[in-house]
Amino acid sequence: MARGLQIRDEEIGYNKNLFCIPKHYEEDLERVFIPHGLILDRTERLARDIMQDMGSHHIVALCVLKGGYKFFADLLDRIKALNQNGDKSVPITVDFVRIKSYCNDSPTEEISIVGEELSTLSGKNVLVVEDIIETGRTMKALLSKLKDNEPKMVKVVSLLIKRTHRSPGYRPDYIGFEIPDKFVVGYALDYNEYFRDLNHICILKEKAKEKYRI
Repeated sequence: MARGLQIRDEEIGYNKNLFCIPKHYEEDLERVFIPHGLILDRTERLARDIMQDMGSHHIVALCVLKGGYKFFADLLDRIKALNQNGDKSVPITVDFVRIKSYCNDSPTEEISIVGEELSTLSGKNVLVVEDIIETGRTMKALLSKLKDNEPKMVKVVSLLIKRTHRSPGYRPDYIGFEIPDKFVVGYALDYNEYFRDLNHICILKEKAKEKYRI
């Protein structure tokens, strides 16, 4: 079973004053939960694990937008470095799919998947790159759609997975961090499109949820 770096339920994170936080978000954040440097170090190890498993055949990296774009870019940079400096290398091509399943801080009943080119994944080794998995409902919907197009192999890497009673137990193949059931933003994870432009993963203040609510 895939294991990520486990962050305990009682973990409160770090004082935000010890880090560089954009001025426009200073009042909205409780704590820094996962610093940017730790994210990058963990991503480097994930890249190595993925190449060990999938590095014998052309990989199509499928980025789940919008929240996955930062993790996707950093992960591919590290895979690219392994390609350049390792004993073996494989071609990597990229594709994108957009999924929307949240409004404010609650999952919506309807999951919309936008990706016109999924048919091109037939017979390919596909690496799905996701930012966060909570219930697994969204990922299962995407995997079902991918399966219809008969890829050769599908592996899923998620930067974060939440420990929550709402999850039926779905776990991706590769996990960056396993976190408590807290609402986090930053590193491209958003709250109604805000906070994507924040390097660290942070805990949002309750009053900030009201401020940015739609």
